[in-house]
Amino acid sequence: MNLTEKILNSLDEAKDKTLKFEDKIYTYSQIAQNIRKAATLLKELGVGFSDRVALQLPKSMEFIYFHFANMLIGAITLPLNPTYSKNETEYFLSDSGSCLFITTKENRDRLKDVISKLNIKTFLIDEELDKLDKVEIYKEKPKTQPDDVAIIAYTSGTTGRSKGAMITHKNLITNMEALRKLWRLSDKDKLLHVLPIFHVHGLVVALQGGLNSKMDIVMHEKFDPMTTLKAIEKEEITLFMGVPTIYSRLVDALDKLEKKPDISSMRLFISGSAPLTKVLFERFYKLTGHRILERYGMSEAGMITSNPYNPQERIPLSVGYPLEGCSIKIVKDGIKAKPFEVGEVYIKGSNVFKGYWQMSDKTRESFEDGWFKSGDLGYVDESGRLFLVGRAKELIITGGLNVYPKEVENIIDSHPAVKESAVFGVEDSDFGERVEAAVVLNQKDIAPGELIDFCKKNLAHYKCPKQIHILEELPKNAMGKIQKNVLSNMFKVK
Repeated sequence: MNLTEKILNSLDEAKDKTLKFEDKIYTYSQIAQNIRKAATLLKELGVGFSDRVALQLPKSMEFIYFHFANMLIGAITLPLNPTYSKNETEYFLSDSGSCLFITTKENRDRLKDVISKLNIKTFLIDEELDKLDKVEIYKEKPKTQPDDVAIIAYTSGTTGRSKGAMITHKNLITNMEALRKLWRLSDKDKLLHVLPIFHVHGLVVALQGGLNSKMDIVMHEKFDPMTTLKAIEKEEITLFMGVPTIYSRLVDALDKLEKKPDISSMRLFISGSAPLTKVLFERFYKLTGHRILERYGMSEAGMITSNPYNPQERIPLSVGYPLEGCSIKIVKDGIKAKPFEVGEVYIKGSNVFKGYWQMSDKTRESFEDGWFKSGDLGYVDESGRLFLVGRAKELIITGGLNVYPKEVENIIDSHPAVKESAVFGVEDSDFGERVEAAVVLNQKDIAPGELIDFCKKNLAHYKCPKQIHILEELPKNAMGKIQKNVLSNMFKVK
């Protein structure tokens, strides 16, 4: 079982389908040939079975070729954000023991001290890509087994050293097929891809899912709201995947347009990687007539749950039901919680990763009787629909009472003056922790005290922020997830 072999089968069967990257069109036949050539080139560069190969590249066709080629020969891809600092990149390259670093000349020059220190071989796509034309296509049958690692995806590391999640070929294939069935992905679809491909969302869910389903793909290097709206109309797009930040910018752009674009071709708008607010869900529906399908996933378990395909069954603030092949349970105080009781989300299934790279202790800590402990807090209703309330590590305990940030954020976000909010804990000598919030406003003529009063009308007083900070924007990572650890550090008592 090899992920790339499965993708190549789809490319070969749909050889006239296309991937349009910006203004250049590539047929599936051309893509398949370049993947097979890249596999030969990697072998010539000395890459062997289970070797780690790091890709730190702009969003590009070269990234796609070498990522799939790498898995075809049984090696392991390490996708790295091009904006990582020198220290971050050194850690990932060193910790993974990567044998090859595929990057650009500019990035190689920026990291020359690191590359020299680690004595790692490099391949520069803007100087050495002509070698791809000089090699034969790779013809060997893959030797990988289902549980062999295909990708190491490093977690964000907001509470300590980043951990490398080992994602297997079986994880990728079973999850990809579950999504194909649930979302009814097919060769009749046309995907608009605007996400980065160094991240699981853009690489695994969007790109691999699109290629596997033999659909045409339109790919933009970077997201721009107006460009996106024009492309949906011009290209007759049917499928779009984004993060809440992207949807927020789309509704802002739509609000300003006198003539709305024709999006009648659209079948499905999907959101993930960060929580979607009820306000944004409803604004998008009002402007487009589409109910965004929100799903829940993470590097360690791929896609875990999804709202139903039927739009009328999608509701805001819920991430839906477990995918085929995946089970969840809520655990509170060591036992399975009742419906509506908040606890930690446990996950089991073929989607769950193999463990953390070279961190056997962390791996053991993360599993209990075969269940992966996600670190996310949530509850299920009587039908099994999952609602998330935050991260276990973000739980605020003030005066001995538990405050779930998501509950407070839902109230703050419901105020018409608020665009988005983040609730976090700050150390307090009296209560242990105190609740604070940072907000971005839609309108500037509201004082923090008014928002605190609004919270007091809708929440128990101990849950209400003691202080609300008005910011121009909230700190977020590359996938639009709010970095609450940054906010806690910003406003902690010096």
